Amino acid sequence: MRKFLEPYTFANGMNVKNRIMLAPMTNFSSDEKGQVTPEELAYYRERSRGAGTVITACANVTAGGKGFPGQIGIDRDELDSSLRELASTIQEEGAKAVVQIYHGGRMSPPDLLPDKQPVSASAVAPVREGAVTPRELTEEEIAHIIKAFGQAAQRAVRAGFDGVEIHGANTYLIQQFFSPHSNRRTDKWGGSVEDRMRFPLAVVKEVLQSVKEAGADETFLIGYRFSPEEKEEPGITMEDTMKLINRLAEEKLDYLHVSVQDFSAGSMRNKEDERSRVEIVQEAVGEKIPVVGVGSLYTPDEAEKAMESGVPFLALGRELIVDPQWVEKVESGREAEIRTELSTEDREKLVVPKPLWKAIVNTPGWFPVAEHKQKSAE
Repeated sequence: MRKFLEPYTFANGMNVKNRIMLAPMTNFSSDEKGQVTPEELAYYRERSRGAGTVITACANVTAGGKGFPGQIGIDRDELDSSLRELASTIQEEGAKAVVQIYHGGRMSPPDLLPDKQPVSASAVAPVREGAVTPRELTEEEIAHIIKAFGQAAQRAVRAGFDGVEIHGANTYLIQQFFSPHSNRRTDKWGGSVEDRMRFPLAVVKEVLQSVKEAGADETFLIGYRFSPEEKEEPGITMEDTMKLINRLAEEKLDYLHVSVQDFSAGSMRNKEDERSRVEIVQEAVGEKIPVVGVGSLYTPDEAEKAMESGVPFLALGRELIVDPQWVEKVESGREAEIRTELSTEDREKLVVPKPLWKAIVNTPGWFPVAEHKQKSAE
């Protein structure tokens, strides 16, 4: 049997049926109020039959932290019933349901925000064309956002989720506080790498405490996702990340989730450093805390090879969109039938919401799409 099909028991007692997680991928398909839609529920239902754990798309913890149109909301109590429906849809198919919580920070589009003004650790714009300069958060606002992460986690508990994943990756607010590019503060929230860790660690502690106060079962999972490096100068280095993950491993978290596009890829800052970022993380903290690897693992052989690094979990994102039955096909000995690329005619068959499908077909290189390959060959 493939190792990734083996069950796993976390240190807190949570049992999962296999080592495959659905990676958190934005699908742009909630309604304007942040409520899940039937199309979105169908998407999750289809992918919850094989994966042992489903991590939802990121859900914003404040109205000012919304980063995408059609985003799941977890920022107010009136969304409890919507969140409950999402959790139960996933669980009814046999997977554990984990909701990812985050704040978009300077990456939030102004037109999605109540006051049209993105905020961040400092008033430094992202390095991209047309980027808006955010407003620097005040001490009072920082405290409010930390509290909001805890309140979001409590909503997840009330909704019946099996866990939450704190989104400290992909250039959003938590990462913005950790990054020397976006954080130029001179107070206690900025400066040295230890001071830039202060906000991520404050969020972790708030979530841990809030989940306990909400009366969550002791098996409730709390994970943390991070990006190992940044391209920007100054930017997050692997040395910075080693300090962060060693500190995170001391907290009562249940797993760390590495965010990279390719499991085997080396450094984005130093082309001579070709070693897998995931393998480096696993070697550093894997004996202290479970590590989730991810990135371009389209075939069972690729997934099996990735597990040889020692990581106990693999997150599949694009792979489970290309083939929602990826896990079931491995289980039933139909590996040869696994799809590794899309056709633009596949949306309904693959149960992909229209907004996500539009993003896929209009973003060459993001997914392996047969038509994109043909055009590039021509």
